[in-house]
Order: sequence, then structure tokens, then C-alpha cells
Amino acid sequence: MNHSSKEQMSIFEDACRQAGLRLTPQRLEIFQELAKACDHPTAELLHQRLLKKMPTLSLDTVYRTLATFAEHGLINKVETVESQAHFEVADVPHHHLICRECKEIIDFQWQYIDNASLPEEVRTWGRIDRKNVVVYGICHKCLQ
Repeated sequence: MNHSSKEQMSIFEDACRQAGLRLTPQRLEIFQELAKACDHPTAELLHQRLLKKMPTLSLDTVYRTLATFAEHGLINKVETVESQAHFEVADVPHHHLICRECKEIIDFQWQYIDNASLPEEVRTWGRIDRKNVVVYGICHKCLQ
């Protein structure tokens, strides 16, 4: 179930309070910008977008804020083979399809994986927080 942006902000604010994180204007703006993004932006791209609203915002602040959010489970860091991390606000479990050429990242749902039991050697490893699959290939646009 996808939440409205107002519901998403309310959930985010509650989660920050529970984690003991102050709701600074920078944190609110960074989360809002990430929540409305559909392209899994990098910290650099988010910073560029936010400079229009917050001209004094540093790239370091964006990096540190995203790291804090990810550490507290407020956002997801999308694992890619690139050196630059991509980020998203995800309110439904999903997986990622990444084009090796243009680097586009597409979300998809895969109930089979979501509902599948993990192999015994993994289940006894410890606490599993989430499962996700990253599929790599070349999209139709790049194949042409």
C-alpha cells in the first residue's frame, strides 16, 4: 500500500522522534525531495535539486543526512555496482532492475521472493531485516 505524501511525512516524523533524531529543516527537505523522486537519486543529484530551495545546503550535509536516515531504516540505500549510492523512500517491499548501460533503476514487485523461505544456513545466521533482489541487464532503449 502506497502512502500519500502527507501520510509519508507523518510516518517519517514519528520515526525520527522514536529514533531520537531532531526534525531540522534540512532533514525535512531532504526527506521530502527523496520521497517525491522516482529515479533513485544519488546524494549529488539530491543536493543539486535542493540547492534551489536551500542555497546554503552543503553536499556533506546531504551525505550525512542520508547515511543517518539509512542507518535508522527511514530510507533504503539501493545497492548497485556503481561507486555512487542511490537512495529511495520505500513504503512497500520491492526489488530493483538495473540497466548496465544507462544505469536506470526500475522497481518491481516479486511476491515469490517476498514469500519464499530462506535456505536453512541463512535462516540460522541471525535476524534478517529485509530481502531484496537486484537484477542486472540491458534495457530495450539501450539494446536498440
